[in-house]
Amino acid sequence: MNTNNIEGQISRKGLRTSVAAGSIGVFVHWFEWAIYAYLASTIAVVFFPQQDSTAALLSVFAVFAISFGVRPLGALIFGTLGDRIGRKKTLSIVILSMSRATLVVGLLPTYDAIGLWAPILLVAARVVQGLAAGGEFGSAAAFLAEYSPRKHRGFGVSWLEFGSLLGFLAASLVVFLLSSAMDAQAIADGGWRIPFLIAVPLGVIGFYIRSKIEDTPEFRSLEELGNVPQSPVKEVFTKHRKQLLQMSGLEIMMHVTFYVVLVYLLTYQEKVLGFDAGTAALLSTAASVAGLILVPLVGALSDRIGRKPLLITAAVSLVVLAYPLFLIMQTGTAWAGIVSTIGLGVILALILGVHAAAAAELFPTRTRQTGLSIAYSVTAAVFAGTVPYVLTWLIALTGNDMMPAFYLILVGLVGLTAVLSMKESKGKDLLSEDNVAELPVAAGTTEAHRISR
Repeated sequence: MNTNNIEGQISRKGLRTSVAAGSIGVFVHWFEWAIYAYLASTIAVVFFPQQDSTAALLSVFAVFAISFGVRPLGALIFGTLGDRIGRKKTLSIVILSMSRATLVVGLLPTYDAIGLWAPILLVAARVVQGLAAGGEFGSAAAFLAEYSPRKHRGFGVSWLEFGSLLGFLAASLVVFLLSSAMDAQAIADGGWRIPFLIAVPLGVIGFYIRSKIEDTPEFRSLEELGNVPQSPVKEVFTKHRKQLLQMSGLEIMMHVTFYVVLVYLLTYQEKVLGFDAGTAALLSTAASVAGLILVPLVGALSDRIGRKPLLITAAVSLVVLAYPLFLIMQTGTAWAGIVSTIGLGVILALILGVHAAAAAELFPTRTRQTGLSIAYSVTAAVFAGTVPYVLTWLIALTGNDMMPAFYLILVGLVGLTAVLSMKESKGKDLLSEDNVAELPVAAGTTEAHRISR
């Protein structure tokens, strides 16, 4: 089956449904994740009240990091499942697991009610969310890449990150509305639960959509050939180590930039620069809106000029502009905050609009979900979940408020190195001969039949 036949199986309605299925889980995941980060100061009071304020905040960020630490395990589980039983089933499992854990967080008793069990149960719920998150990106990116027409794959896959930014935007707006409607004490007394509980019905809707979709034409083709891998993890580490390293460098740049701009910056502007909570949340909203507009456009542009030129531009921009933008932010004025935050948001949008498509095109169909899941989750565990904790600690240790800028410069150099080592992949056939020739020809399948696909 050639690519044209595969693309012929995808109707416009089916493509819209696939975009919704791939994006909604990412939206729910990042909505909850952002809510936790944005309400870090309140959660510190509710679950860790016996410590001083700095130690309590660090405890909350430590729980944040723990939930990232288990992502690689989730990647191994769901990456393997996705390459063995299909993208559809793993998409459904991860969103259901995430929604159940989010419900638990929203209903948890506080430290005052049950003592030490409160933070223990919080950690347990975050671990479940981390496992599910370990499978979300790989499942959704593989699904969208394989469902998108080859000439518009960058645009199609970019909706994955549109969903993540929409989740962050919704979270920042909810926190802004919450802080406008309630005082700090009312939020601590129970208002903090509202955003978590809102996420649950959204997850149920996402599960329903995902349960109704068909699996991707590429995966169904592998099933027909009897060429579904039995040990995708082994294949990734023995045959695709280079691609794994290339994607890891790309994802380090994406993760750190993402979490500095959309997670840590809110706390940084409030605690370090002295912005009020409402202003910091509004600036985060502005960065999310800028990204929301630009990401699909950048994805579409990558289908015209390629993935590499845009990724190189993003990496160079981090190296050159991170320090000046944070220097502007230091002045503390409203306009300085807007210019610097949106500037960082634009750089982030350049990365988000391209990285998922470029990463999906690195791996063959047989092991695509496993490769995507492992590289994404391992780098997330080491570099993303630790961003708030590491930067809070570095600033306290050095007294230098410019540490976030230096960190972005460093990851920009890492990303640039990775991108320069990659081949241009726009328009690549995802089911080319080498993708289906990893195993001997299945019984009853002729060599000519296999090659024709």
